[in-house]
Amino acid sequence: MVAVVGGATAGAEAAGLLAARGVTTVVFEQNPRPYGKIEDGLPRWHVKLRKKEYDTINARLERPGVHFVPNTKIGRDLDFADLATGWGFSAVVLAHGAWRDRPLPIEGADQYVGKGLLYQNPFIYWFNHFTERGYQGPQYDIVDGAIVVGGGLASIDVMKVLQLEGVRRALAEQGVDEDMEKLETEGIPAVLAEHGLSWDKLGLQGATLFYRRRLEDMPLAEIPEGADAERAQKFEVTRRKILEKAMQKYCFAVSPLRAPVALLVEGGRLAGLRFQRTRVENGVAVLVDGAVEDVHAPLVVSSIGSIPEPMAGIPMKDVLYQWADQQLGRLADYDRVFSVGNVVTGKGNIIASRRHSVSVSTHVIEQFLGLGNGKHEGEEGVLATTTSAVRAQTTRIADDVIGGTPLDPAAAAAIMVKVRARQEAVGYTCSYREWLERVTPPDLA
Repeated sequence: MVAVVGGATAGAEAAGLLAARGVTTVVFEQNPRPYGKIEDGLPRWHVKLRKKEYDTINARLERPGVHFVPNTKIGRDLDFADLATGWGFSAVVLAHGAWRDRPLPIEGADQYVGKGLLYQNPFIYWFNHFTERGYQGPQYDIVDGAIVVGGGLASIDVMKVLQLEGVRRALAEQGVDEDMEKLETEGIPAVLAEHGLSWDKLGLQGATLFYRRRLEDMPLAEIPEGADAERAQKFEVTRRKILEKAMQKYCFAVSPLRAPVALLVEGGRLAGLRFQRTRVENGVAVLVDGAVEDVHAPLVVSSIGSIPEPMAGIPMKDVLYQWADQQLGRLADYDRVFSVGNVVTGKGNIIASRRHSVSVSTHVIEQFLGLGNGKHEGEEGVLATTTSAVRAQTTRIADDVIGGTPLDPAAAAAIMVKVRARQEAVGYTCSYREWLERVTPPDLA
C-alpha cells in the first residue's frame, strides 16, 4: 500500500501506474479538487488543454484501488514524519508540486510584496479565479508599463496576462467589450484591427521582460540531452523564433542580458529595479562591471522559478529539499519516501512533470515493491519510448534500493481505518465523481 501526496499531474500519474499494478494507493490532496497547477497555475485561456488534463487526472484517480483524501495538506493537517514512518505504508510518493516562488535575489525585496512587487504564482492564481462569483482572494490591478523578471514559459504566461488584460481593459474604456480568449488565440494586432485600431493608436506602453541571458538561451524548447553543437544551435534558433512570434502576437518587449541588482524605492513602494548588463560565458550569466541602468515601473512581477514549500521533517538545502538521490527524490532520513514531478524538477511543464512521475513510479513498482514483470502494458507502453532514457538511469541504481515486503492484511486494514477517518473528517463520504460535483463552483462546471 502506497501513499501519494498530491493529486495533480504527477500524483495522479503515480497513482494510476501503481493501481494498474494492483497496488492500493491513497492520494492525499491539499485542495478540494485535485487539479493543482492545471487549475491554479495554467492560465485560463488554455480551455481545451485544461479539460484534457482534468479528464486525465480524473481517469487516474477514479481507478479501482485508488482512495482519494481531499482537503488534507501534509505538514498542516497530517504530520509528514508520522505519515512516512508511523502509518505503515510500503512507500510514500511526494508529488505536491512547487507552489512557492523562488525569491527575487535582491536583499529586502520581499518587504515590497503587494507594494509594487508581485510574484508569479499568486498572480496567475488571481488571474485564473478573479472572475469567479465566489472568489474571495486578493485582487491585483493590471497597470501599463510593468516589468517582469524571468525567462521561460512561465514568464511568457505572465507577460501575456499583463498584455491581454491591459488591452482588454483599454478597449473597455472605449466601450469595446472584447473576449480574452479571442485576444489570446488571434493575437492583439489582429483583434485591434477588427476595431479599426492598432497598438500605437491604443496608446499603451506595454510590459517588458528582463532576462539575464541571451534570447536564444531562454528555455522555450528543451535541448535534448547529449545533443551535438549543430543540433543544439538549431534548438537555439527555434527558441528565438518562438519568442519573437510571441512578442509580435502579444506586443511585449524583451530586454536580454540584464540581471536585477538593486531596488528602486519611492514613497515606501517599489518603483522599479536597477539592472546590470551581463554576458554569457559557458552558459553562465556574468555581470559586466559598471554597466547599470535604472528602470522605473509601476509594477514588478518576479517570475524566476518555483520551489517546493518547506515541510516540517524534510531537511532543506538553501531553498530546495535536500535530496540524498535527486533522480528518485529520495530523502536520507526516510528510506520509503520517493518524490516525483515539480517538487523535484521545479518546472511547471505538464509533460516534464508526467514523464518524471512515470519514471520514478515505475521504479517504485518494479524495484522497490518487487512487482516488475518485465513487460510494458497499457499506459506504460504508450510512454515507454519517451521515458526510456530516464528509466534506464533508474535501473542503474535499482540494486541500491531495498525491495519492500507486501503488507499483511491486518496492517493494511489499520491504514484504511485511518484513511476513512480522515475522509469522514473532511466530508468525503461519497464517490470521487459525486465529490467533484459537490465542490466544483457552478461557474466552473
